Amino acid sequence: MSKLKLLVVLLPVVWLAACSSTPNKGMNEADVAVEDLSAESSAMNGNAGAEGSEYGSETQVVVGEGEYQGSELNDPSSPLSNRVVYFDYDSASVRQQDQAILQAHAAYLAKNPNVTVRIEGHTDERGSREYNLALGERRALSIRQILMLQGGQLDQFQVTSFGEERPAVDGNDDAAWAQNRRVELVYVGR
Repeated sequence: MSKLKLLVVLLPVVWLAACSSTPNKGMNEADVAVEDLSAESSAMNGNAGAEGSEYGSETQVVVGEGEYQGSELNDPSSPLSNRVVYFDYDSASVRQQDQAILQAHAAYLAKNPNVTVRIEGHTDERGSREYNLALGERRALSIRQILMLQGGQLDQFQVTSFGEERPAVDGNDDAAWAQNRRVELVYVGR
């Protein structure tokens, strides 16, 4: 490899290493680990039998090694990824089994006061359109009340009722109706 090619390859590597040596003030040092990775000449020129001289090092930032690296709202192992709460027939009472999910969402909202969530109430197809719109609203309001009691602020919520208009599942049986009696938490702008 000519000296010019070597310079072209090394310059960006050295520049990246120099830039990464100063910690990013926006990152939490406990969450970020920096690893130096050696780049051998055989790897750079594709010759596996070359002597092991090093051209330099690259820096790789590893965040929470082995953990989900996206938004905590979408982490499949987090209760925040569950944004649907189901209801019993003709009821706006939140079931005990959904309390932990709502506690997690309330804590997230308290920690992120600029986040807004739309609370969408839904019903199954039984009952009149007007009754179902009112029931969907009562369900959404009961979720909002729980979230506010546990740390959410009033201006973080938008309450909407769709009644029976947006079923999750089509069907005229208990299984379909059970999936349609729900409230969905929709984070706005996320």
